[in-house]
Amino acid sequence: MFAPIRAALIAAALTTPLGAAANPGFWANEWPETDFETTSIQDWIEIMSGGPPKDGIPAIDDPDMVPLAEATFIERSEPVMVLELPGETPRAYPVRYLIWHEIVNDEVGGIPVAVTFCPLCNSGVVFDRRTGAGILEFGVSGKLRNSDMIMYDRQTESWWQQATGVGIVGELTGVELTMLPGWLEGMGSFRDRNPGGLVMAEPQGFFRDYGRNPYVGYDSSTRPFLHNGENPPHDIPPLVRVVRVGDRAWPLTRLSEEGEIREAGVVLSWSSGQASALDHQQIAWGRDVGNVRVRDGQGNDVVHDVMFAFAFHAFWPEGQWMLSD
Repeated sequence: MFAPIRAALIAAALTTPLGAAANPGFWANEWPETDFETTSIQDWIEIMSGGPPKDGIPAIDDPDMVPLAEATFIERSEPVMVLELPGETPRAYPVRYLIWHEIVNDEVGGIPVAVTFCPLCNSGVVFDRRTGAGILEFGVSGKLRNSDMIMYDRQTESWWQQATGVGIVGELTGVELTMLPGWLEGMGSFRDRNPGGLVMAEPQGFFRDYGRNPYVGYDSSTRPFLHNGENPPHDIPPLVRVVRVGDRAWPLTRLSEEGEIREAGVVLSWSSGQASALDHQQIAWGRDVGNVRVRDGQGNDVVHDVMFAFAFHAFWPEGQWMLSD
């Protein structure tokens, strides 16, 4: 079984009285600026403590970026979150850092972005931080819903669902962040395609064991952590990766077998060369789960997420499962 990060805090979360955990009044001291009266949550029992308190997992702001030549210690198999905005130098955000920080607030070509990764759902999404309420900065709340990270913005302290980018509690409930095309990829693949690219430098002053996976064996588990919802349909194991595009999901098992799929107006492709961040104790030594790209008919990158099947089913319960005939 995986070795969860912050074991003592998680143990404390598991012993929290359920009634208290389901009552927003229980969080008032920690979140005095959050408007709990404005929310899309129907049943507060959906929200659980993941263990750490607010900012117990520290987001990174304005990260230093270094040329690829200075990141030779990152092995080719290591996963990175990739952001390739038109006209801008491609950027890679190593999961060896994201697995410990989960959110990076950055600015690329004048666009404020949030690069996010939720280990418990394997969900990696890049958001535009510009909204009608202004430019937001995001932190990690320490709360989970369907095992997915709940982010918060520092401006209004509203809560946001990482998998969907939608405000769920507070003043900005119902506001939807714009997702940008970003994806998980092996460092070697990124390096080969972008020899002049930039890589996020190691964060300073946090004393994390970067490169180590604190969730050893998690994606080989039979059930997700802190999730009591339904299993996916069609006998799909809950921790199988799926490629989500909108409200459709393609099982990665199908894509890796076929190599390329052309359906529903998109082209999905798979190639080897990316280690699972949630397998071996050392991220770089995880089993190969491959690289996924999703493009439209004109070859443009399409917003997508490679997440666990249980998370897709939880947030898109009426979603379409793209299974082989």
